[in-house]
Amino acid sequence: MKKLSFIWAALLFVFSCSMFGQDIRYNFDKSADFTKFKTYKWVEIKGATPPDDITDKQIKASIDAQLTTKGLSKVDGDSADLYIGYQVAMGTEKQFTSYDSGWGYGPGWYGRGWYGGGGGMTTGQTSTIYTGQLAIDMYDSAQHTLVWRGVVSKTLDPKAKPDKRQKNLDKSTAKLMKKYPPTSK
Repeated sequence: MKKLSFIWAALLFVFSCSMFGQDIRYNFDKSADFTKFKTYKWVEIKGATPPDDITDKQIKASIDAQLTTKGLSKVDGDSADLYIGYQVAMGTEKQFTSYDSGWGYGPGWYGRGWYGGGGGMTTGQTSTIYTGQLAIDMYDSAQHTLVWRGVVSKTLDPKAKPDKRQKNLDKSTAKLMKKYPPTSK
């Protein structure tokens, strides 16, 4: 019975970690008037390594959809209120998971005599976790200053199937863009 409850607890932990795994952060210029921003234009950030063309189109389409819901319109000319650029970073992390099949106690003295001949068996496994981070920068075109920056991690997985990648990207940009425009207090 204890093993069964341990397995269920472990499964619940793994499920909750995967559900809440994305890290979302943002920052903004408190002196900026976000009500004046109505249009935007895509720009490339100098020094940023662009992803492949397909991923670039997916990222821009996902962000475009979110910005449209915020009331912003995309323009091609230089008359945009905001210049928007993004950067991506992809990497890997190693994860080590171990499990002890015993009671957690090894042999030793217990009470008046020797207890046990051995604990359980500890097994381990390593796995690779792909991490992808997306950073979105918004610049005031008139002042040439950064006014908003959002970063979401664990967004881009190069090993995921295309549908899963797009779904994860759309979900993470929606979470990130909930913070735009920032609320003034």
